Amino acid sequence: MVANLCLTHDNSPALSDIGSYRRLIGRLLYLTATRPDIAYTVQQLSQFVGAPIEAHMSAAHRLLRYIKNAPGQGLHYPKNGSMQLTVFSDSDWATCTETRKSITGFCVFLGSALIS
Repeated sequence: MVANLCLTHDNSPALSDIGSYRRLIGRLLYLTATRPDIAYTVQQLSQFVGAPIEAHMSAAHRLLRYIKNAPGQGLHYPKNGSMQLTVFSDSDWATCTETRKSITGFCVFLGSALIS
């Protein structure tokens, strides 16, 4: 997404084909299993599957362009390596301007491979 872009529910007209937005977000959610770099953006876009507007679809198309231009990104699991488990986490209390909810995140590594 564009830096500092805040997607919101506003009074803009809804998309004419909400189903296409829902299918796209569903596919992107599936893709986050191997592309954690898009997880935050997909999470933000998935908040609007009930009533998406053109700005939401535009942001989703921008994400698709990013994925297309970065084909080598994703998770890679080495065949041989360390079996040490390492965990990192972060949280930000009540910063979502839309819902005032907290945002948290974590990543778990097995050796050098990201597993969650």
